[in-house]
Amino acid sequence: MLTVPGIRAVTELLRANPSQVKEIWIVKGKKLFRLEEVIQICEREDIPVYFKDSKDISLLLPNINHQGAVAIVSEFRYVSLDELIKKIKAQKDPLTIIALDHITDEGNFASILRTAVFFGTKGVIIPKKRSVSVSAQVLKRSSGACFYIPIVRVTNMARALEKLSQQDLWIIGTSPEARVSLYEFDWNRDVVLVLGNEQKGIGHSVQKICHEIVNIPVYGAIDSLNVAVSAGIFLSEIMRQRLKD
Repeated sequence: MLTVPGIRAVTELLRANPSQVKEIWIVKGKKLFRLEEVIQICEREDIPVYFKDSKDISLLLPNINHQGAVAIVSEFRYVSLDELIKKIKAQKDPLTIIALDHITDEGNFASILRTAVFFGTKGVIIPKKRSVSVSAQVLKRSSGACFYIPIVRVTNMARALEKLSQQDLWIIGTSPEARVSLYEFDWNRDVVLVLGNEQKGIGHSVQKICHEIVNIPVYGAIDSLNVAVSAGIFLSEIMRQRLKD
């Protein structure tokens, strides 16, 4: 059983994929004006709604602010790399895929997912081991963004990137030590943007696959950025260049 806590996350999930929702839990006595759309969708899609004591939901979801609403869903379905490749083959305009090389913080993962959806990214790739995965916390923090973008889990990131390279995608790594600025690089091509671990960055085996490694130039006293913030900067510049051309 997978839980999706939070009013916004539950609403986004019902909008995006109501067929995945088995039932909705609402805390007894909760003011329903913020849940009108949730209840309307449930009535339309014939999804059961149960009113529960707050303490019962809190026992199930300790240390998570569920805001009085929880969706119970089927296990999250990751797509395979082959499925993702099949989806992107028909894409005519330049596309972007994000590969996260052992990101471990759920908050960063959730923020990257939401930013990726915002900028029309076509997929996100994560490793199966030593990495975040789609959890209740990620679902809540991303406000259900997980259901708007294909997420792939792979056994070996370097091999997965090599396979995408064979499909004529450019594998572009990111590192503060890189000599090429993201503002100098030409993003008008199909790219896989590789973001590294919060402390260690991109692994050596992954770096060897990259066609280029780029950085965000530093203009102030602080010389590093949170990986989720960096993702937003990269995706914004990619979109700016493509729209300009």
